[in-house]
Amino acid sequence: MRLTRGFEQAACIITLLATQDPSIPISSEVIHHRLSGSQTYLRKIMRKLVVAGLIKSVSGNNGGFTIAHSPKKISLYDVVLATEGEIHTYPDTGLIDMVFKDFQPVTKQGTSVINQVFHQADLLWEKALKKQSVYRVISDTLGESKIPLVNWNESDEKRELLIQKLLRNIRQEMK
Repeated sequence: MRLTRGFEQAACIITLLATQDPSIPISSEVIHHRLSGSQTYLRKIMRKLVVAGLIKSVSGNNGGFTIAHSPKKISLYDVVLATEGEIHTYPDTGLIDMVFKDFQPVTKQGTSVINQVFHQADLLWEKALKKQSVYRVISDTLGESKIPLVNWNESDEKRELLIQKLLRNIRQEMK
């Protein structure tokens, strides 16, 4: 099973919003500029995130998008569910039944067993992703217990100063 590019884009959008002051929406233009994707496709991704209740759309002159909850309360599974829907890794197209149609009782049992095996694997995968919050991924990445906020709507120069500070901190911790 492979997640789509939409998940990766949604994860980037969530990360941008998780590192933005929640009282200052990020404009859709800034999000589009940073992700460099199709504006129509990005709107679809953002709409999925809004419908899932992970982000909020703010209208008006200073509108844009904000994170709907604390990054500690948003799991990677929430983002997967919003972008990909429920995960079912085994498609069960009926091929086993067709190939082994002359062994019906055994075929039905085999189909049931393989469906159950993959269902259990899906549940384990889901459980693992539910344990990983957006906050934890960001804080582990930055080596910071508090996620530093960046105003992504500001100029590149102001953001660059904060990024340089974060990189210095990460390098010091690695020593």
